[in-house]
Amino acid sequence: MAMQRLKTWEITDEFWAKVEPLVPTSLRTSDREYKRKPGGGKKSSYSNKTYFAAIVYVLRTGIIWDAIPRLEYDNISPKSIHKKFMQWSRCGFFEKLWKAGVAEYDELEGIAWEWQSADGTYTKAPMAQNAVGPNPTDRGKKWKQKTSSRGRTWHPLINRRNRRQSE
Repeated sequence: MAMQRLKTWEITDEFWAKVEPLVPTSLRTSDREYKRKPGGGKKSSYSNKTYFAAIVYVLRTGIIWDAIPRLEYDNISPKSIHKKFMQWSRCGFFEKLWKAGVAEYDELEGIAWEWQSADGTYTKAPMAQNAVGPNPTDRGKKWKQKTSSRGRTWHPLINRRNRRQSE
């Protein structure tokens, strides 16, 4: 019998056992001044695993925070999930998780730390305008056409008025 394939955003108990020790217990940072004492405020009734699963769902699928399927994640509001994401980000949780993942991969497969290479360019093609022609959205525009009310052009009798002269 074949094992059922997990979706890329699903969190297994085995994976959560590796992630849970990295979850910050105190979400306060030393560089900020707080109005309330530590432990003040409403306590969350949701587990960190549920928050983590919802965050991973957003990051893996690329949806916006408000589009999180609430029933799948214990009906947590998207705002509180995003707030938890921002708190964990400030505490360095995701960087610690990434470092732990890289270290584990290095143990399992080995990373060639001696030689790494990255290459890429992102520039505009300098001769592209001559090759492709004008922008397709600008074709057929009548830029120098005069528009006037009632279909007639307005011709004043006096070209300009000197405001300092009395009439």
